[in-house]
Amino acid sequence: MFFSTKYLKLSQNSSYKLDLAKFKPLCVILVLASASITLYLYGPFLLSKTMSGVLQVSFDGVELVPIFSKAQKKWRMAYATLYSTRAFLSLAKETVAKKRSEFLHKFLRSASYTVVDVEPDHFSSINQSSLTELIEEKNFDQLSRFGGVEGVISALETNAENGIRGDVEDIACRHKAFGSNLYQKPPEKTFHVVLEAFKDPIILILLLCAALSLGFGIKKQGLKGWSDGGSILVAVFLVTAVSALSNLWPKRQFKKLSKASDNIQVDVVRNRQRQHISIFNLVVGDVVYLKIGDQVPANGLIIDEHSLQVNESSMTGDSDLVEVNCSNNPFLLSGTKVADGYARMLVTSVGMNTAWGKMMSSMSCDSNEKTPLQAKLNKLTLFIAKVGLVIAFLVLVVLLVRYFTGNIYDSDGNRAFIGGKTTIRDVFNAVVGILATPVAIASAAIPEGLLLAVTITLAYSTKRMLDDQALVRDLSACEAIGSATVICTNKRGTLTLNRMKVTDFWLGQKYIGGSASSLIAPNILELLHQGVGLNTNQAPSGSSFELSENQAEKAIYNWGVQEMGMDIEELKENHTIIHVEDFNTEKQRSGVLIQKKTDNTIHVHQKGAPEMILAMCSHYSEDTGIIKVIGNGARAKLEQIIQGMAANGLQCIAFAHKKMSEEDNDDGEHQPKLEQCLTLLALVGLKDPCRPGVRTAVIDCQLAGVNVKMITGDDVSSARAIAIECGIIDSNQDITAGEVVEGVEFQNYAYEERIEKADKIRVIARASTFDKLLMVRCLKQKGHVVAVTGDSIGDAMVLREANIGLSLGIQGTDMAKENSNIVILDDNFVSIVRVLRWGRGIYNNIQMFTQFQLTVSIASLLIDFVTAISAGEPPTIDIVAAISAGEVPYATLQLLWVKLIVGTLAALALTIEKPYNEIMQQPPVDQTKPFITNIMWRNIMTQALYQITVLLIIQFKGESIFNVNARVKDTLIFNIFVLCQVFMIFNARKFEKNAFKKIRRKKLFWGVIGTIIVLQGVMVELLKRFANTERLGWGQWGACFGIAAVSWPIGWLVKCIPVPEKPFFTYLKWQNLNYRRMISY
Repeated sequence: MFFSTKYLKLSQNSSYKLDLAKFKPLCVILVLASASITLYLYGPFLLSKTMSGVLQVSFDGVELVPIFSKAQKKWRMAYATLYSTRAFLSLAKETVAKKRSEFLHKFLRSASYTVVDVEPDHFSSINQSSLTELIEEKNFDQLSRFGGVEGVISALETNAENGIRGDVEDIACRHKAFGSNLYQKPPEKTFHVVLEAFKDPIILILLLCAALSLGFGIKKQGLKGWSDGGSILVAVFLVTAVSALSNLWPKRQFKKLSKASDNIQVDVVRNRQRQHISIFNLVVGDVVYLKIGDQVPANGLIIDEHSLQVNESSMTGDSDLVEVNCSNNPFLLSGTKVADGYARMLVTSVGMNTAWGKMMSSMSCDSNEKTPLQAKLNKLTLFIAKVGLVIAFLVLVVLLVRYFTGNIYDSDGNRAFIGGKTTIRDVFNAVVGILATPVAIASAAIPEGLLLAVTITLAYSTKRMLDDQALVRDLSACEAIGSATVICTNKRGTLTLNRMKVTDFWLGQKYIGGSASSLIAPNILELLHQGVGLNTNQAPSGSSFELSENQAEKAIYNWGVQEMGMDIEELKENHTIIHVEDFNTEKQRSGVLIQKKTDNTIHVHQKGAPEMILAMCSHYSEDTGIIKVIGNGARAKLEQIIQGMAANGLQCIAFAHKKMSEEDNDDGEHQPKLEQCLTLLALVGLKDPCRPGVRTAVIDCQLAGVNVKMITGDDVSSARAIAIECGIIDSNQDITAGEVVEGVEFQNYAYEERIEKADKIRVIARASTFDKLLMVRCLKQKGHVVAVTGDSIGDAMVLREANIGLSLGIQGTDMAKENSNIVILDDNFVSIVRVLRWGRGIYNNIQMFTQFQLTVSIASLLIDFVTAISAGEPPTIDIVAAISAGEVPYATLQLLWVKLIVGTLAALALTIEKPYNEIMQQPPVDQTKPFITNIMWRNIMTQALYQITVLLIIQFKGESIFNVNARVKDTLIFNIFVLCQVFMIFNARKFEKNAFKKIRRKKLFWGVIGTIIVLQGVMVELLKRFANTERLGWGQWGACFGIAAVSWPIGWLVKCIPVPEKPFFTYLKWQNLNYRRMISY
């Protein structure tokens, strides 16, 4: 026999340890006592004799007396006593150890056995490779060898009804044997992002400028000349680092935020309890419940199903639905979608042991695709860079011509070039100095802050949108939503709370109320219990309703249990479900075929839209149990009841029943029999109240120029009532005005008529997914930017077709979320309006910063050009500055400060701006109009003109005006230029006159302004050697602030000047220029 080691040691040593505990202390005590007594009685005597014998010896008859004193003798006696005691104790221990060894040897010699450690042998009859091969190859032969699905269930030590045990030990064992439901994500390509930043043409130009500046500087000034080129390299490093971090941060944020979307909740049974768990916690052996719209979370086998059809296009590429059943095809692949029916599934493979896991592991979520606005601003940046290069080339030509014609002088006033006298070395050095100026101009012209601003505002807005219950899956949608002109929305859960409750109940033509089961005949009540409890997709267990995601089903189910006395366990025990017909949007109903066990009778139950069910009925039942024929009068009365509930905003659900005869049951053709000659059992009205604030949100959309259209499965009257309550249509509007139509009517329109009426239609009732798709296509055909909400698996195509797909986070299926651009986490229409506001704010913020950045670029570029060609001396290596001057230009660090620090901080101040409410009073962003509007050109040109005028005056007359030397004059130019940008940030905040509106609470804005001013002070006053500046007095600082502050009143006056709506460049007939295409959508 095999024993565990632990048990073996316990059994073999227990008796010995018990005996040892008895005699070991006694032995030790006896030994110690004997030693102590001996030492006490005989120790002093023996010691004295010994010492006397040792010390009292004689040599040649001469006796020697002891040399120890009396005190020393006492110390020696004490030492000898202690030493002897330790010797006795050591001897006692050795004796006990020897006896123990002999005893153990004698005891163990009597046993004959082998000790092994044995772990429980789990899942010995099956392994992971065979399970993977079974599902992916759909191998029936292998399934037969396992003993069918039941054999696999047994081998995996689970139970079809109760599931796995689910305790910690069981889960750990399954993880060890079959792995976890996780896939290895590809590593983040951080270094790749940095390399991508270096591929940017702007960075390449800066690197070229740095190389030239470094080479020219060292050639001209030796090792001391490294500072200019080195400064540019530092700037390149900073720009690259900022760009890489800006690209990585939103990606990491998106990964972090997407975990909520990837963390799908799966419905399983464990230890006899139905529960929701994370898909990542799923293990082999779990029993999973699947329903329409679910993603299959792992490979598995069908235990039982009802009309199950699966979309395997994500794995096979085939869009045709695959029927999955227990007999012909019981195999389910991870990552596929349930298109119809529901089922129970046994998990056989998870994670990297599935084709889906391997595919997801090989996919990288990193995408270098730019948003439309990023692409267009990149084109704008390159265009301005090209203009800068052209101007730099012209400057180079002018300076070379002036040099070789003798119009440039050195510092001593002599001609820099004299034909036949100037050496080649001097010519080369002069050309090197001249080349520095066009390099400076090219560097100053590049508005690299534009792309950085877009990245910052998208990352910031994406994070803030999450706080407003919107998870952005596609960054381009952040921009596109600001241009939306139409929102097509669902009713259930979006405009309403999706918390339904049964409020009206009719039996035949009699109103019963909410709960009056005692007034209903027993036979009718029994049939109602069957229709409510068995014709449902709840797959109920006990009285648990919380697993339901269909609120209408949940409301009816709760009503049946709580108000009508339905016992679901009793129903399940007394009836057998033969066939299930799931609800779909085309038929607007669901059905079930059941057999009653007590008498074996077959019953048909139908439930759905009242007009559909009523058309299938030939009789109706009264509360007394009497069945009557539906004549014309009765049918008209029933239709009136249905319309009355709809007019009150109630969703009406009809129940019908039919008892099948033996002949109908024997022929096996159930489908036609399920839909003919039914008896109407009941009409139930459900109320789903509107969400708080939804009416205000709809009105805000309408004021913002965005039309809201409701597409719902409710009947016309109910849909119209909800639309009026939400503010989508006017209560005084005539129902025949064409604003409310049914889906069938919309489909039957001719193409031209449908396109024409698409704008006018506000509500589509009894709509299918195809109706929603038709509406989206019609609106796009008319030039609208369409945002559409979707939650079902059928909405996936509609979400892809729309310009902006908005899936619902709570009731939306996984397929709907995967095909959407933005996930509305709380399903609330109010959140959609917040997203709309953010989209407009993003566009507006980027326009504000573009206006600021272009003003800086244009002003610095023109100042560079004028001052460079007017210089009377050969330029030095220090002419690499935004406003370089002829005689004593300032250093490269000043250019880097203006371009990098001011640009980056200004981007923070202008792009991280929460959208204000007034932005919703403006029309949607027109994608056909130029990004840079006439208003922006007006502001840019006036501010740039003011800066150019003032700085050129100071450049040429500043020394006499301020009575300073050239070095202080250049410091004043640099200081005024930077402060002009600081004051211009205020003007750029708003396109309207009041630039200070709602600015007091902008802490970040004031922090950025303060930081720029403080750093500017440090640059001028403390870094004078490195930045080539001179300290300024209080009066000079005041003059700088005063000149820069003039931009405020100029900005206010300029905004009073009206501008035409027609873009300026259309007057110049530049339709064929790339610039026009670049700045327009």
